Amino acid sequence: MKGFFNNTSARLIFAVISGLLIGSFANKNIISIILPIKHLLGQIIFFLIPLIVFGFIAPAITRLKNNASKLLRLSLIMAYVSCVGSATLAAIVGYKTIPLIDISSTESTVRALPNMIFRLDIPPIMTVLSALFLAFIIGIGVLITKSNKIESGLYEFQNIVFVTVKRILIPLLPFFIAVNFAIFAFEGDILSKVPLFLLIIVITIICHIIWLTFLYVSAGIYSGKNPWQVIKHYGPVVLTALGSQSSAASLGIAIEVTRKCKVLDDEVRSFSIPLFGNIHFPGSVLDIVFLVLAVSYLQYGILPEIDKLLLFIPLLAIFGVAAPGLPGGTLFASLGLIQAVIGIDEAGIAVMVTIFALLDSFGTAHNITSDGALSLILSKYQNSIKKIKILNMELIKS
Repeated sequence: MKGFFNNTSARLIFAVISGLLIGSFANKNIISIILPIKHLLGQIIFFLIPLIVFGFIAPAITRLKNNASKLLRLSLIMAYVSCVGSATLAAIVGYKTIPLIDISSTESTVRALPNMIFRLDIPPIMTVLSALFLAFIIGIGVLITKSNKIESGLYEFQNIVFVTVKRILIPLLPFFIAVNFAIFAFEGDILSKVPLFLLIIVITIICHIIWLTFLYVSAGIYSGKNPWQVIKHYGPVVLTALGSQSSAASLGIAIEVTRKCKVLDDEVRSFSIPLFGNIHFPGSVLDIVFLVLAVSYLQYGILPEIDKLLLFIPLLAIFGVAAPGLPGGTLFASLGLIQAVIGIDEAGIAVMVTIFALLDSFGTAHNITSDGALSLILSKYQNSIKKIKILNMELIKS
């Protein structure tokens, strides 16, 4: 039982059930107490978001100083492009399928909420976009000026933010989810949406399969190798990812099993698998984009404008490369971006976090399994460079 509650998804599911039960039997007096708790928890969580954005993006930029290697630069580019591609797929599928979902059955009489008995506001120190822009300025400035002390300070600040996420944000999320769902249940319109949540999960899983197929087919065409020679070894990795919801936890298994892949260059594999395990999260990005569209439609009856998605996807892909290495890290880092660019409110965020928890295992499996496809591309690229070097040496000798 202790292991069950150590799992983030299990805690969130328990929070949803608890919230639904409380809200179903609560009266207005109880809800009037729950409302300020919900507001306070939301204020704390969204106060932390700009700090998370700056704390992870700025140090990630400073680490680019090691990008003397063409292989490393290519890896970063491929990881980013893959995240943009998976997000774009989710957006296309979302715009095509979500309007077909019948939400008329979810429309019901909603009970009015009582007044909040007290309200404590904790505004964030800056907006998410400001934090992102500041991270770019500081990170690039450190690279140009070679400010080692500031760079060390950024790494220490990142450690502080990581601990804050692990010890404050993640522990608060179940309570935030519980009070939100208690309010949903009191209002009386949440239970009718459960079948729609399940449908969203099924569609998203299909999108994962499509993007993984695209990556491996593309890698096979470019490399001239059978991609099955890579993906067939990923069974234990997928099982670990489904159980742990953590790419980092699955990384050790991935490193071990890919040693059996004869089509992967040994030097590339030992470099790329650990690297992509920390910078390549296309599954998580795909989940977030589809949920942004689905929750917007379910909560507000409309899809976000395409111009918002055109801004949101490239920015979100940055988090897909520099996300914190913990369960749900990509979502936690991008919550403020979702609010700032898309305009989803706290109630919508609560729904997103809950459905994401159910999807996170599949997104994690997608993240770690897709690394094999990019490693196959890098292997071909590295072999091509070796052949060119050998040819040049032969020309020089002749």
